[in-house]
Amino acid sequence: MKAEDIRAKSDDELKEQLLDLRKEAFNLRFQTVSGQLENTARVGDVRHDIGRIKTILNERRRAQAPAS
Repeated sequence: MKAEDIRAKSDDELKEQLLDLRKEAFNLRFQTVSGQLENTARVGDVRHDIGRIKTILNERRRAQAPAS
């Protein structure tokens, strides 16, 4: 997922996607432990996507907050 795609979405959509990615990360951790995970690169992709979404949400939050 690219940052451009993330920036095009609303805050509500991003929060929903963040929740979905966290659930996926949780499931991937269980698959890793049980030895069922086939695509190990997906773990890193999900972590990076979570970081991108959190970064953009934080940028938007800071832009709305008044400077002190």
